[in-house]
Amino acid sequence: MLLWTSFLLAFSALLPLINPLGSALVFLGLVGPETPAVYHHLARRIAINNIIFLAVIELLGSAILRFFGISLPIVQLAGGLVIVALGWGILNQNDAAASNQLKKTEADACLDNATPELEAKLFYPFTFPVTSGPGTLVVTLTLSARSLHPTLLDTVFTHLGLFLAIILLSGLVYLCYAFAPRITRAISPSTAHGILRVMGFIVVCIGVQIGWNGALTLLSQAHLR
Repeated sequence: MLLWTSFLLAFSALLPLINPLGSALVFLGLVGPETPAVYHHLARRIAINNIIFLAVIELLGSAILRFFGISLPIVQLAGGLVIVALGWGILNQNDAAASNQLKKTEADACLDNATPELEAKLFYPFTFPVTSGPGTLVVTLTLSARSLHPTLLDTVFTHLGLFLAIILLSGLVYLCYAFAPRITRAISPSTAHGILRVMGFIVVCIGVQIGWNGALTLLSQAHLR
């Protein structure tokens, strides 16, 4: 049950941020007219990079917080506010290209200093920031911080749920990137935007819940003092 709950929470929170369909549009524009074999190769490598990248953030999140002396309730409160802000931004986008334009701008800035070979761009900027940007890192760190439980087994199950969500999302990234030219011709921008708005509302609710849990813990600690 805890594994399933952690998986659903992580998947729902990260899906609108990674946004495989929207990122595929950016990826298509950056790669250009290449053969299907090239798209499949790049998509596979990017998906693997994304799994490793987010898994490292997920596993080291607690250690990073301990190093800086940040408590879990503080991360829950601050992370919840960030998640609400991200979800609110998704809800108030003017058109389906809004989130894609942000990733495109970030990627263009990275490409100014990148080598011409596509292989050299697999991690930077294809994996970061096109696929997993700063918002994704903040949410992953927040979810990792709330994965701590009194028992080791519960902690393992919660981390495993988050890791499974990362794997599934990276699999969706692979499918969308590998077939980016075909997908972008089949799905209308208005449909993609409608789906994104629904996910944005879910992200707002998740952020409120996480932030509220942190605030309740801080209030109880202050009352005990």
